[in-house]
Amino acid sequence: MFSIIDRYISKLFSLYFIAGLLVFVTIFLAVDFMGAFARYDVSIDVLLRYYGYFLPAIIHQMIPVGCLVATVFTLSTLNKTNELTALFSVGMSLARVSIPILTLVSVISAASFWAGDRLLPRFAQKKNYVYYVEIKKQPGLYSTVKTNKIWYRSQNVLFNIRILDAASRVAQGITLYYFDDEWNLKQLIKAKKVKMNGQLWELTDGLVTLFAPERSFPLTKTFKRKSVTMGEDVADLQSVTHSSDVMNTQELKHFIRKNKEAGMETLRYEVDYHSKFGFAFAAFDMSLIGIPFSVNRQRSGGTFMNAGICLGLAFGYWVFFSSAVTMGRYGYLPPLLAAWGPNLLMSGLSIHFLLRLKK
Repeated sequence: MFSIIDRYISKLFSLYFIAGLLVFVTIFLAVDFMGAFARYDVSIDVLLRYYGYFLPAIIHQMIPVGCLVATVFTLSTLNKTNELTALFSVGMSLARVSIPILTLVSVISAASFWAGDRLLPRFAQKKNYVYYVEIKKQPGLYSTVKTNKIWYRSQNVLFNIRILDAASRVAQGITLYYFDDEWNLKQLIKAKKVKMNGQLWELTDGLVTLFAPERSFPLTKTFKRKSVTMGEDVADLQSVTHSSDVMNTQELKHFIRKNKEAGMETLRYEVDYHSKFGFAFAAFDMSLIGIPFSVNRQRSGGTFMNAGICLGLAFGYWVFFSSAVTMGRYGYLPPLLAAWGPNLLMSGLSIHFLLRLKK
C-alpha cells in the first residue's frame, strides 16, 4: 500500500516541480530578455543565442525554488483534500509522507550539482563569448574570463598577463610588446607585478629591452619600479567578472592553489568554491523548510496563500545566502561558513518548526 502512496506523492511532486520550474524560468527570461533588448543594440538572433547558452544556468538557479514550490503545493493539496488526514489515520507520520518528496529532492540536487559542475562551465564560456565578442564588441575581454593566461591589444601595444586579480587590480607576470606603425617591435617590458590604477600602471621588478634599427643588439635595463600609461580600453580589464562560473570544482581548486602560490588574493574564489557545494543543498533545505508551512493551515488560503509562502521562503533563503556569500567575499565570514551558514540556519529552523508540529 505504501509503495502505491509513494508513487502517487512522487507523481504529484513531479508535476508541480516541472510546472513551478517552467513558470519561474519563463518569468526570469521574459524580464531579463526585455531589459537586454532595450539595453544592447544587437540583433534578435544574437540575443537568442546568448540566452540559449544562459538558459541552463537559469534553470540551475531556479531548481531550489522549483523544489520548494513542488513541496508546498504537494503537501497543501494532500492537506486540502483530506488525503493527508487519511494517511495520518492509518499510522503514517508527516516524516513518512515526506520521504518520497525528500528522496526526489535529493536526486534532483545530486543531478543539479553534477550538471552545474560539468556542463554549466561549458555553456558559460559560450555565453561569455557571445556577450563580450558579439554584444559588447570587446573581444579582448573574452580571454580574461576564459583563462588566467591573458592576451590583450591596446592600439600598438600587445601585452600578456599570467595571472590577473581584477577585484584588487593587481596582476602577476606581465609582458608588454610595443610596436611602431609598421608593426616592428621597438620595445619590450617585463615585470613580476603590476598595480593597475586606471590608465596608469605601476610595474615592479622588471626589465626594459629596446630594439633600435641602428643597433645590432637590443639594449636591456632592469628597474625596481616603473610607470606606464595605457589606453582607455585597458581600464575595462579591472571590471571583468571573475572566472568561477567557467571552471568546475577541480579547476577552481587548482586555480586557487596556483594563485596562492603566486601570492594573489584568493578569498573570493574560495567562497565561490565552497558555494558550489553549499548551493547543491539549497533545494533540500528549501523543501525541508516548506514542509511545516504546508500542513500548518488546515484547508485555508488556497493557491494564493501557497504561492505567497513559496515566494516568502525563497526570498528569505536568497537573502541569507547572498548576504553570507557577500560577507565571505569581503572577509567578514570564513569561506566555509559563508557557503554553509545559510543551509545550517535553514535546517535548524526547519527542525524547529517540524518539532512544533508533532505530526
